Amino acid sequence: MPLQLKEIERVKTISKKDFYTNFVKKQKPVVVEQLTSDWPAYEKWNLDYIKKMAGDKTVPLYDDRPVSFKDGFNEAHANMKMADYIDLLKSKPTNFRIFLYNLMKEVPLLKKDFKWPELGLKLVKQLPMLFFGGENSRVFMHYDIDYSNILHFQFNGKKRCVLFAPDQTPYLYKVPFSLISREDIDFDNPDFDKFPALKQSQGYVTELKHGEMLYMPEGYWHYMKYLTPGFSMSLRAFPRSIVKLSKAAYNVFIMRHFDNFMKKRKGQEWIDYKNEKALITTNKNLS
Repeated sequence: MPLQLKEIERVKTISKKDFYTNFVKKQKPVVVEQLTSDWPAYEKWNLDYIKKMAGDKTVPLYDDRPVSFKDGFNEAHANMKMADYIDLLKSKPTNFRIFLYNLMKEVPLLKKDFKWPELGLKLVKQLPMLFFGGENSRVFMHYDIDYSNILHFQFNGKKRCVLFAPDQTPYLYKVPFSLISREDIDFDNPDFDKFPALKQSQGYVTELKHGEMLYMPEGYWHYMKYLTPGFSMSLRAFPRSIVKLSKAAYNVFIMRHFDNFMKKRKGQEWIDYKNEKALITTNKNLS
């Protein structure tokens, strides 16, 4: 039995009014297929181009190892020259990913390749973040710490995107004092015997291709699997409601620091406690 997932609505193009009225206000995801068709990036952005422009830059890499008490918040697992990393991506499947990387700060010329979309969102005009991954690499199920509205653009290849609205949190085995679900859940092939609440969850899925943009509303859970080597760019806008802004502030200024403090104090015992708590609490709510 697979997860209950319905295809995310798709449009070729969309007006600012329709996007805001039908998707931002209703907090519904959507894929806009041709938003980037007039960007220089649409023709230029592939792995070879990034290698040419940024091959000498040292980049932080992450893999799919479980959270450890030894790791700091978003601490990289390895470093590599971008040229070597892209050669690795093209040569074989790898779990190494680049996560939340401000490449345009390192290579300002890349800023000329994209346009800020006019879709009714007040996008944060800091330099966009880029994400890279190899074939079959995965980004575990999580939601973003700041509850932003996210415009997620895919380049060079395809990725599978699974989303859940915030109201599905009771079924997703959320780890307390964290932004993630249990990391031992395989969202491509979930174990419903071990995680029965997942059978109650209702989410969305799409296969995002080169040049397409996925809108992820505030606080949406997302899981990504790179079907081919590729990379993405995210633009973001802060949440519109005071409630979600307050939750974002709590995450950034209280929860994150408390979790780091407990990891330092309790070590792996704290990680194990949180994972067990996620299991017990979610299954208890189910019954």
